[in-house]
Amino acid sequence: MENFHRLSFCFDLDGTLIDTAPDLVRVLNEIIAADDVPPANFARARNYVGYGSMALIKLAYKDAGRELGADKAAVLQTEFLSRYADTIDQLSRPFPGVVKTLSRLKYHGAALSICTNKPGWLARPLIEKLGLTSLFTRIIGSDDAPIKKPHPSHVFMAAGHQDNARIIMVGDSRPDLGAAQNAGVISVMMDYGYSPEPVRGMGGDITLSHFANLPQAVQSYRKSL
Repeated sequence: MENFHRLSFCFDLDGTLIDTAPDLVRVLNEIIAADDVPPANFARARNYVGYGSMALIKLAYKDAGRELGADKAAVLQTEFLSRYADTIDQLSRPFPGVVKTLSRLKYHGAALSICTNKPGWLARPLIEKLGLTSLFTRIIGSDDAPIKKPHPSHVFMAAGHQDNARIIMVGDSRPDLGAAQNAGVISVMMDYGYSPEPVRGMGGDITLSHFANLPQAVQSYRKSL
């Protein structure tokens, strides 16, 4: 493996590093059941995880043909976040190859951070409960950044610098790609994640199906520049 010293890898969280959809959809179904809304279609809800809890709630009501006013939506979101925070790691696990690959990257000199539109007050406890905190230099959520992805400031804050030649943004959906392009950094898209549109052909510099292929793919791409 190439020496990755001085390279900064910024990772999206949900759908890229951690399979959080089982917990998120579980909590969604718990809160909408109280209003007699049927359980969300898991495959459909999974694709909207990256757009936040409010998007999931609105999707469930839309698919059920139910009206949802702004006030009620806000109440449901508060309940959602409270329940989710209490059981955040019940079903969520790293995707295959994530832990081993992150450990290898760090061992070979890479600086690793999380750049997520999940609020930091949820992202940090999740990573801690999964025993992964020591791998990351920073965990920057949507509430920690001046403006969240796809704004480039989120990426630069996660990286800890603005030398875009040394930054790789790794994600699974349009906001991640947009953030990488806006920041002028290498974009790596994972096609197993939570995008509501196909990732292949979206325009990422690198598109992968297996996280373990990340180091070699980045090494090859950088050599081709």
